[in-house]
Amino acid sequence: MSPIQINDTTLRDGEQAAGVAFTVAEKVVFATVMDAIGVHELEVGIPAMGSIEAEAIAEIVNLGLNTKLTGWNRAVRSDIDASLACGLQRVHISVPVSEIQIAVKFQNNPRLVFNRLRDTISYALERGLYVSVGGEDSSRADESFLLDVALAAQHWGASRFRFCDTVGIIDPLTTFKKVQELVNKLIIPVEMHTHNDFGMATANALAGIRAGATSVNTTVNGLGERAGNAALEEVVMALKRIYSIDLGIDTSKFKDISEFVVIASGWDVPPWKAIVGRNAFTHESGIHGHGVLQNPSTYEPFSPEEVGRERSLVIGKHSGKHLVNNFLQQYGISLTQAETRSLVDAVRDISVELKRNLTPDELFNLIPKPHSVN
Repeated sequence: MSPIQINDTTLRDGEQAAGVAFTVAEKVVFATVMDAIGVHELEVGIPAMGSIEAEAIAEIVNLGLNTKLTGWNRAVRSDIDASLACGLQRVHISVPVSEIQIAVKFQNNPRLVFNRLRDTISYALERGLYVSVGGEDSSRADESFLLDVALAAQHWGASRFRFCDTVGIIDPLTTFKKVQELVNKLIIPVEMHTHNDFGMATANALAGIRAGATSVNTTVNGLGERAGNAALEEVVMALKRIYSIDLGIDTSKFKDISEFVVIASGWDVPPWKAIVGRNAFTHESGIHGHGVLQNPSTYEPFSPEEVGRERSLVIGKHSGKHLVNNFLQQYGISLTQAETRSLVDAVRDISVELKRNLTPDELFNLIPKPHSVN
């Protein structure tokens, strides 16, 4: 088993994205698929919400999956009771640790953080639950206070501490420093929870791992509140390809899972989205197309099949003669050099006019008439 664990929170933090609401059936299918591809842990929701949320969590628990299932809780006993009622054996308890969050949620009383946390951890442990503790807004917390909370949680029996960059406001270098301080002082594992408000969620998650964190929260497609969370597909592939850490997850299903979440959430991903976007392995430019035709690794960091995608060569404004000729040869069409130059010029003009690449039929209509498509 990899020393790094993925704790995917698509069903909790991902669904908290504005305008997203999964059905019970969608949650069950999602959990089943994530289990099948080898994701280590799922944060399945917030049991205290009750109603449909609790129903979905209970149904997922009853599936008997191999992946670990965790529910998100506030530091109150009634939340723990709700998790128990769903059949969960693992709970995550979140407490505010920054001044701004403590002022709003705990009446500006830091002592209340410790009192509520101690009481809730004790209550959960007495009922045989695995306990993870999260420091909400860790990135904006006073570092000494954050460490005190983490050490206290460890002392009271928590098995993991979550460092939360709740509003996505730190950079990877700062993340490394802050997380390394926690890792060096704690015995229990540290988990990363990063948001993408400045586009650094994945980078910060990786920085935390480099600093010694051994668990990381992700969401499929980076779905989540505001600008989203660290994307499952980005974190897993970066670990695999940049750091040579294979998490044992079947990445060939990433395209399918991404498309499922697009349908379930009602929100598409941009074409240029890393790993799963439709342009991730699409080549139009002449230089890139020529290179990929000879050796795909010239302009691809890994093969598209590794994440369930296919390579696509398209004809557009930036295409050159090599790419155009290669495309035409697939249909048994050979042009002279002069005809090819004329066709490339025509492709560029039409592509600019249409503001997109050309379809095969549009390209064929530009070919001199003596030539026919086989």
